[in-house]
Amino acid sequence: MSHQPLVMGAVAYAPKVVTIWEGFKHWFHERGLPFDFVLYSNYERQVEDQFNGNLHLAWNSPLAWVRAERMARAQGLTVSAVAMRDTDCDLTSVLVVRSNSGIDSVEALHGKIVGFGAIDSPQATLIPMDHLRQSGLVAGRDYSAQRFDVLGGKHGDHVGGELDAAKALVQGKVDAAWMIDGNHLAFSSDGTLPAGQTRVLTRTAPFDHCNFTISPGAPADQIARFTELLLGMRWDDPVVRPLLELEGLRQWKTGRTSGYAALERAVDDEKFYDAAGNITTADYRY
Repeated sequence: MSHQPLVMGAVAYAPKVVTIWEGFKHWFHERGLPFDFVLYSNYERQVEDQFNGNLHLAWNSPLAWVRAERMARAQGLTVSAVAMRDTDCDLTSVLVVRSNSGIDSVEALHGKIVGFGAIDSPQATLIPMDHLRQSGLVAGRDYSAQRFDVLGGKHGDHVGGELDAAKALVQGKVDAAWMIDGNHLAFSSDGTLPAGQTRVLTRTAPFDHCNFTISPGAPADQIARFTELLLGMRWDDPVVRPLLELEGLRQWKTGRTSGYAALERAVDDEKFYDAAGNITTADYRY
């Protein structure tokens, strides 16, 4: 196996990212895998660096996966998703309304203001817009979309936009607000959504979230060892467990790409990326 380190990219969406990957780096080194990581301020540059030799793999958002896969296909290359968290599988987002709003169906959203997260959030904007589109409602035609753009380029890997949308709902500034199910539970627990004052109107079909995306030409032996070690991490390991807790999982799973269909469709419908992975949405800042 090469003595050159396997280099991974990750987006620094919160300070804890440094703690997580410094800990994993030490753990991999102790097991004979030279490993290093590079932190990025946004997923767009991270994905681009998967194609210029700077990264062997990346901890990618679902939207970053979509871009990487499109860029690879356009260049006659391939990328693969080797692993993901147990908590990345079969997630849902919910559309929340005020209990006394009188909005009792998706059709009743006609003429209403719907709150979304950041422009690049799969769970709070793109997949929810697809969900409404599949129900016959198109933003700007059937309802007004109010985005809460926070930390562009981080693909919704933070609570900010969804929290702002939830607050706007309670304040009566929007008629409905989208958020991932986990944040809905958190907002209901911490009082952001006062007890009894809101309810879920509709829920998306299940979708998947992040994955480790392998760059074209990455060293196969090191990737195999990385995957073996990663999948071998155990919750009852006192060294690993705090890192797993910070990263929001109990167990790493073998990667799959079957949970991205709605996002792929949304990327096309909202013209976020083209077929070659070029950014085509007009007002994206990152």
